[in-house]
Amino acid sequence: MPDAITIFEVRRIYTMNPARPVATHVAVRNGRVLMVGDADEVAELGGTLDHRFADKIMLPGFVEGHAHVMEGTLWQQTYVGAGDRRSPDGRHVPGLRSIEAVTGRLAEASAAISGPDKLLYGWGFDPLHLGGARLTRHDLDRVSTTRPVMVHHASLHITNVNSLLLEMAGFDAQTSIDGVPKLPDGSPSGELQGIAARLRLFRGLGYNPMSGALDAGDVGRFGAAAQLQGITTIADLHNELNDASVAVYRDACTEGLPVRIVPALASVSCPPEEGIAKIARLRAANTGQLRFGIVKIIVDGSIQGFTARLLPPGYHNGAPNGLWYVAPEDLDRIVGTYHAAGIQLHIHTNGNEATEAALDAVEKAQISHPRPDHRHTLQHCQMATEAQLRRVKALGLCLNLFSNHLYYWGDAHHDLTMGPERAARLDAAGSAARLGIPFSIHSDAPVTPLGPLFTAWCAVNRLSSSGRLLGPEERLSVPQALHAVTLGAAYTLRMDHLVGSIEAGKFADFAVLDADPHEAPPEHLRDIVVHATVLGGRVFEVPPA
Repeated sequence: MPDAITIFEVRRIYTMNPARPVATHVAVRNGRVLMVGDADEVAELGGTLDHRFADKIMLPGFVEGHAHVMEGTLWQQTYVGAGDRRSPDGRHVPGLRSIEAVTGRLAEASAAISGPDKLLYGWGFDPLHLGGARLTRHDLDRVSTTRPVMVHHASLHITNVNSLLLEMAGFDAQTSIDGVPKLPDGSPSGELQGIAARLRLFRGLGYNPMSGALDAGDVGRFGAAAQLQGITTIADLHNELNDASVAVYRDACTEGLPVRIVPALASVSCPPEEGIAKIARLRAANTGQLRFGIVKIIVDGSIQGFTARLLPPGYHNGAPNGLWYVAPEDLDRIVGTYHAAGIQLHIHTNGNEATEAALDAVEKAQISHPRPDHRHTLQHCQMATEAQLRRVKALGLCLNLFSNHLYYWGDAHHDLTMGPERAARLDAAGSAARLGIPFSIHSDAPVTPLGPLFTAWCAVNRLSSSGRLLGPEERLSVPQALHAVTLGAAYTLRMDHLVGSIEAGKFADFAVLDADPHEAPPEHLRDIVVHATVLGGRVFEVPPA
């Protein structure tokens, strides 16, 4: 008996395939696209005609090239961010707009926790959305003095703790580690910035709650959160990939999960030589829904947390320069080793000094071991100058730009971190497009919420949360933005032969929308409702918001 064919009838299909950009029908067999065409073209195939999307719009399933499985794990903890969020189960969670509201929600969560010494873990905090108010150990002491209290900033690069946790980790007035701000009396404020300070914190706590034991529920919530937004392929872009986590991923990434997952090995978790061997072992067991093979390097911190590394003139408000998470000389060695082994790198650079260090490292690696089509990708790359982007193009690099920053922190960048001129170039997607650099755009969830249509809206409109227009010359068109969250992102993950467009032979992964993003006014792009996703021909309905 021949394999079954399902033909989806759709009002309009935007394929992202320039050879057949628009269609009305797509035939699926064995989880892959058999053909795309109109009613007459697919009629000869026979098969079952599925009319459920006849009044809908279909795009390739969105590809989120920079997120973290913590989008699944953190919803087990207490959200204390300023903006409203939608949880993986579809609940609306209101944001908090004051320190008092933050400590109040934490106190409620503390009262609900069994065990007086169990860690209370909050996430999503951002002082720049609270008028610059800083969270101190004294604030968290009002929540509890008997249990450890820890709050991660939205950037995930800064953590606040209460006095008990400072004592457990051995922080005091004599502590001289970078990234430990002090109060006027010389004692630690409770804010811990960067890797060194937080490694000491986790040693004091006895474990790292940011990379705690992954379970199937975490992966399920990660997949559910993605599917709500039309995402069918998503990267977990920084994971130690220990044996237990890999086993969980392999067990969870089955037909019931509505997404394909691409985990990246955290370079900090092991020496490059060990990482190369680990990647080889993991690649050998790749499946259609779980794909290993890339490595993530974090060079600096976050701009809004003042931990990114900036070239002169530095921070607009005169703040000290940020932190090197990897020293430039170490970066050269790490990049060179992985590059020579043929492994694709995704390199986090927020500040333009970090970008310069990454460019230097890749250039040295290419001179030593020339590699065509390496597709190393600079992640975030938010402050790149025009000269740096020309080097990106010359070196064959890709970009994955953090367009959501325009909305969430655009005002802070304009007023505090960068000033008006540099903020106008923030996440310069327009320049990348003009220079012909392969690029995508992303959410970095849980730093900002998952939502490719919102991310596309940010790149198209470049409006801050106050409505300020930042750099109109850097705006993308709607087609460019949609390409960036489909085929553009697939290219940066080296998966453009499998996903990112709707064409014969690729996985039958689709995002089904209630309205046409090409017909809607650009300012309403973020309001378009995702109706369903299709993964390998299997339909997953999106529950109403």
